[in-house]
Amino acid sequence: MAEETATINRTTKEKHVETKREPPRNSIAEWTVTILLLLFGTTTLVQAFVIPTGSMEDTLLIGDHLLVDKLAYAPVGPFSQYILPYENPKHGDIIVFRYPADISQTFVKRVIGVPGDHIKMIDRIVYRNGVRLNEPYVYHKFPYDPARDNFPGEPSPFAEGLQAELQRDMLEHHVVNGEAVVPPNSYFAMGDNRDNSLDSRYWGFVPRDNIIGKPLLIYWSYRASTEDLAGASVHSWVDHVVDLGEHFFTRTRWDRTFRVIRGFPDSKLPDHPVALNAGSPNP
Repeated sequence: MAEETATINRTTKEKHVETKREPPRNSIAEWTVTILLLLFGTTTLVQAFVIPTGSMEDTLLIGDHLLVDKLAYAPVGPFSQYILPYENPKHGDIIVFRYPADISQTFVKRVIGVPGDHIKMIDRIVYRNGVRLNEPYVYHKFPYDPARDNFPGEPSPFAEGLQAELQRDMLEHHVVNGEAVVPPNSYFAMGDNRDNSLDSRYWGFVPRDNIIGKPLLIYWSYRASTEDLAGASVHSWVDHVVDLGEHFFTRTRWDRTFRVIRGFPDSKLPDHPVALNAGSPNP
């Protein structure tokens, strides 16, 4: 797989300028697509998805039930490109995708790097193409860990199987001058809960073909445990059903119902460093 080796330099004034812009979908378009999918959607257009882990806290919480727009990143056809709002994943987009190390699992992360980007992380701060990213959506809930909060680095000791192979391939073949270079048709994705996220730092890049879509809205949010939501056993499933019957009204997060989910484009990133955001200990 070919990779870009030339160093990309951008000044602070240039960091919000894109050489090729995708036409944005404004609020009216977002709600139009959402309503159409709710009324007429099938599994080919929209997919229900529940957040089982805290890797995207506090942007997305454990127990958030999402509707995922499967049209957003669909392949562009000769005629459909003029009818449907297809686009490529962009910096700051939240994406739902099949986990490269086990495609039976579905992950949700934020796009940090697109093809050709140079990515590194120093003392918790992400740099893309030499420019510091001041990310207001990032949360740090654990103490600083140099092995976790600097990238690229040594392979993760807990990685095994295909995950370890993918990480090793990235570190051996896609690192130039201390930066990971995103290959063609691939993306670098990270969780907003940076201290507790199994993301591209640990298993490499997201292939374009693995991307399912982008979250549209939270249609229901219920405070529950990862074990209950995952339904790993009959016992946990029964516990979850009983819990719903007893606490549906008190544990439903009503303020998150029908909340539209949007990405965070480069144009909205602040020009100054942001304070460490610890988020909520039990959101």
